[in-house]
Amino acid sequence: MATTAGAAAAVLLLLLLSVATTTTISFSYPIMGLDSFLSQQSRLDPQATNDSFLSLPSHLRKTLSSASTHHRHLISSLQLSLSVSLRVILVGPSFSSGAPSLLSSYLSAVSSSDHFHVISPFSTDHRHHTKHSLHLDASLASPSLSSQISSALRSQISNTPNSLRSPLLSIPYTTIDNIIRQHFEKEKPHGGVFIYLLNLGPQSKSYAYNYGSGESSPAYTKCFGSLWTGKDRYLWVDLAAGPVDYGPALSGDGVLPRGEFHPLASLHGGPKSEKALLADFASLVHSAYQVLVVPSLRIPVPFENSLIVQFVHVYGGENKDSNGLDWKTIERTFMDEVNEGGLLLGDQSLRFKTYDLRYADCAICSFAISRSTNSYTSRFLFDNYTLIVSEYLDSKRLHQILLDSADEFRRLANIPEEEFGRVLPVYVFDLDQNALLLLDRYHQSVAFKDMVIAVRTRNAQTVSDYSCNGRHMFTQTRELERPLVGSILQSMWGVSPTHLSWSPRHNSTLVDYTWSVGQTPFGPFSETLSLSFVQKDAARRNILLTSLNNSLTSAIDVLESIAAHGGERNLLKRGRLVEFVQRWNLFKYKLDKAVSALSHLDFEMALYFLRSSDHDLYAIHSLVYHASQEMEASLVCFKDPPFPWASFSGSVVVVFALFYVYTKREKLFSNKRKQF
Repeated sequence: MATTAGAAAAVLLLLLLSVATTTTISFSYPIMGLDSFLSQQSRLDPQATNDSFLSLPSHLRKTLSSASTHHRHLISSLQLSLSVSLRVILVGPSFSSGAPSLLSSYLSAVSSSDHFHVISPFSTDHRHHTKHSLHLDASLASPSLSSQISSALRSQISNTPNSLRSPLLSIPYTTIDNIIRQHFEKEKPHGGVFIYLLNLGPQSKSYAYNYGSGESSPAYTKCFGSLWTGKDRYLWVDLAAGPVDYGPALSGDGVLPRGEFHPLASLHGGPKSEKALLADFASLVHSAYQVLVVPSLRIPVPFENSLIVQFVHVYGGENKDSNGLDWKTIERTFMDEVNEGGLLLGDQSLRFKTYDLRYADCAICSFAISRSTNSYTSRFLFDNYTLIVSEYLDSKRLHQILLDSADEFRRLANIPEEEFGRVLPVYVFDLDQNALLLLDRYHQSVAFKDMVIAVRTRNAQTVSDYSCNGRHMFTQTRELERPLVGSILQSMWGVSPTHLSWSPRHNSTLVDYTWSVGQTPFGPFSETLSLSFVQKDAARRNILLTSLNNSLTSAIDVLESIAAHGGERNLLKRGRLVEFVQRWNLFKYKLDKAVSALSHLDFEMALYFLRSSDHDLYAIHSLVYHASQEMEASLVCFKDPPFPWASFSGSVVVVFALFYVYTKREKLFSNKRKQF
């Protein structure tokens, strides 16, 4: 009986210790009544303009103040992580029943919780405080879905004539996408991002997917691919299509190697076991997760209510040429997404304004172009080797000149000064010259954090340094609409191009063109202006991640300030300490709710909790600031410690004992020899 009572007491003590440990850090579990209170506040004040703490009932304040805090534990409690749901559906009869579990085991081995990163931060730190972790659900598709896709593909292959310029049959992507989109609409309530991996077996002819109308010609190369990213949160990859290869023509990063060395071409090499194939597929899914689902931020993006894009068209010649530079088309691309509930958050607004400026009337324009023009030499083999000198514009020098001369540009183009919001000027230099002129030798448009610069001349096209399926890609240098859409996405919303990502292991930007075909405004291989879920989600998530990172940085700063003043109990008096504990626990609770909303892709609710938490963070800063101002320097005099008589006496005895032994050493340690 005594043993049972002792065991029960030990269990109760462990439970109390675990509860005490949990409340020492902060509240991570739901507080009774607080969720309903915050939900009501979000309906009454969706923009979080008021401080919800002031309306908090007394019993909830008492619950929030019941936890003790210590600055050494609070910093560790700010390690937040988004749980990202990813559902992989294996389509095709060749996948065995054990394939989903084996694929999940491979992905769990390579996937770990990692931080969000910024490619071009405003400081030297590329890492965000917030982490993300993959929550994977792999399953087999129903036989009806596989047979429906297979029959549609076979029918399209049999009705499509062979191409004269490509060994691959050109299949419209809509053949597969219409079926998969219908399936996704049925599965959408499950949430998360869906990846469909199609392995429908070998077909009668080799094929790949065409993302536009028309066919390739000697002066125009269309890049076929084997994947598609939808407007909704799904993408599919046909592993039997191809094999396709695209990337730099001769050398450079990001090329898809020919043969079976890339996961997209795993089925086109020699025979492989199912384990080897699934390992390649796991690598492909992991790449899609890193590049498309949780991409790096191009730049940090603060929240602004008003977003304004100013098109400044500097044109040469007498008349403007809108072919390839239709401002309305660019504006419609963004406004269509805004009207469908994408890109913007809360009460944000987006406006486009257009201004024209003749190159002949703009002296600063001529100065900027002439100062930014550089030249380079290239060696070509005709009858013999010949050096050809070409010109290009240095985008960084041009950016600096435009930045220094912003007031002069506004005066010449009659651009009014905007008092509020974020203004992104887009400078397009439409030059009246025949020679080819690009930015930094390769780009039609370059994005900076505070502006976009684009240039074109009368030259219509040029051969680029990229190839697709063995054919060189041609750059239509008069077509600026798609490059401008991509640059505006980078500068206004911090959306990274689909071929760029930051690698903390390499401490540099990695280039991978795997996902640069299909529905993306980035890269030399795509033709579409429309945005997929990748760009739409990244635009809103980047703003929230920037706001969340700023809040965490500010919270860590205030905790370090408290530690420098001797801790919260030395700095804060009784009344302020109670309010600090309440404010901190409410602040941390709102951050947890914001991260949970981000995990569920509920960007509006995440924005509310982040904006609401700003009130608590400001109050915490105010409490610490006023308490530090009221601190008085004081000098406390301590009494001298008593003389250590005991240790002194013991030391004297030891010294005398050693001295006695030393003086009697001959007598004590002499050898006693035998006497014969």
